Amino acid sequence: MSVKILCIGDVVGKPGRRMLADHLRRLIQDHHVDLVVCNGENAAGGSGITPQIFRKLLHYGVDVVTLGDHVYRKGEITTVMGTSDRIVRPANLGDRAVGRRWTVVPTKDDRHPVAVTCLLGQLYMQPADSPWRTVEQVFQEIPSEVAIRVVDFHAEASSEKIAMGWLLNGRASIVFGTHTHIPTADASILDGGTAHISDLGMTGPYDSILGRRKERVLQYLTTAMPTPFLVATGDPRLYGLLVEVEPETGKAIGIEQLAIKGTVRDEQDSPPAQQDKPAEPDEA
Repeated sequence: MSVKILCIGDVVGKPGRRMLADHLRRLIQDHHVDLVVCNGENAAGGSGITPQIFRKLLHYGVDVVTLGDHVYRKGEITTVMGTSDRIVRPANLGDRAVGRRWTVVPTKDDRHPVAVTCLLGQLYMQPADSPWRTVEQVFQEIPSEVAIRVVDFHAEASSEKIAMGWLLNGRASIVFGTHTHIPTADASILDGGTAHISDLGMTGPYDSILGRRKERVLQYLTTAMPTPFLVATGDPRLYGLLVEVEPETGKAIGIEQLAIKGTVRDEQDSPPAQQDKPAEPDEA
């Protein structure tokens, strides 16, 4: 019997978390999902993740949380990262960085182990070690008997994301891109049996500029004056990739992009004074 893995793109603030709360359990049930991997680095107010929000994501049905360039934006998450096997930081950060570079967790029925890791790109990103060399090290460290391997490549450039898919073709079950928040139309199974997509797209408000309120981003872009990039609320959606994997070989045998539109909550109609107030992590 095959294993179905659902990969979910960058969860942005409260609108993204509510999409998981409202729809993830039904997705798991309807599609018979065996494991959920979710990028949560924007889950707290659009930047970072807190221990409370991490626990919420697990409660909604997420099995492993991957992170990215905002990994330590909320410093309190380091206490969780030092103990939990359900969250991984980018593997190509320095050796002294807190957190797991990779993890192995069982599917929901405890029948199959799945390895999960994440990496940062180098083009147009903050400095990090080579993702190419690091992923080779990680794949050597993962026990050889773990055939199902999932990689979140958190990168800006599509060229890097496509290249990572081909580098791991035939060795990874899934290589998905995150960070740019726009779902790409290139989901495919490569000839070696690796499911690949350049970017999953975000789970959050699409009436926005990459999840942030349009007027705030435009104010900064047109004036260069500093302004808080508050999380938007309109047009919430959940984007993900559902991949069917052969557990004995780790090869992908089925792939499907998922997109769910949600409903806008009442807080978008709050008074302007409240809208302009900087949001706390659990508010945005």
